[in-house]
Amino acid sequence: MPEMSNIKTVCVYCGSGAGTNPLFVEAATAFGKILAENRIRLVYGGGSVGIMGAVATAVLDHGGKVTGIIPDFLVKKEVMMPIEDLIITPDMHERKRLMFEHSDAFVALPGGIGTLEELVEQLTWKQLGRHAKPVLLANIDHFWEPLFALLAHMRETEFIRPTMAVEILRAERVEDILPSLQAAAAGVPEEAKEIAPEIARRL
Repeated sequence: MPEMSNIKTVCVYCGSGAGTNPLFVEAATAFGKILAENRIRLVYGGGSVGIMGAVATAVLDHGGKVTGIIPDFLVKKEVMMPIEDLIITPDMHERKRLMFEHSDAFVALPGGIGTLEELVEQLTWKQLGRHAKPVLLANIDHFWEPLFALLAHMRETEFIRPTMAVEILRAERVEDILPSLQAAAAGVPEEAKEIAPEIARRL
């Protein structure tokens, strides 16, 4: 793989369930393999079931590295992945801060409210100019179409004004995710990748 950028870690937000469409788990498994083959570390929520488990298992199965970050209260609820690099945080805020700090880019695979919340927070910080790391929606079998429609509606109604537009990457196919992230990251100056101090303090 040609060295196009310095993406060494990718944070994946995704469901702890598998969803009804087998293409979702299939995509997660394929993406995990791609990360491992490109020596890119996976940063994710630490669970071992659903799409979350599928992506982490695929990375590990292909000799890749995984960092799981999970809040203390979920340790008892979720089946954790037996990985060496597991970080247990006191709360969700710390989990999200560490996921941000450990990652060069963010990918949202299909998921539920938790996935949406983490994704939207990254987009908010990006919109406010707090970071410039690439954020990509993996639109597997058109999963994210309703969100794209809502964002278009927000632009039409000028709640997202032209000056506030955020570049949201999208990929319809798993094999397009990494090239898209790398191309975007190649254009980002190093200092723009840091989280703003006031955001870090607030977290």
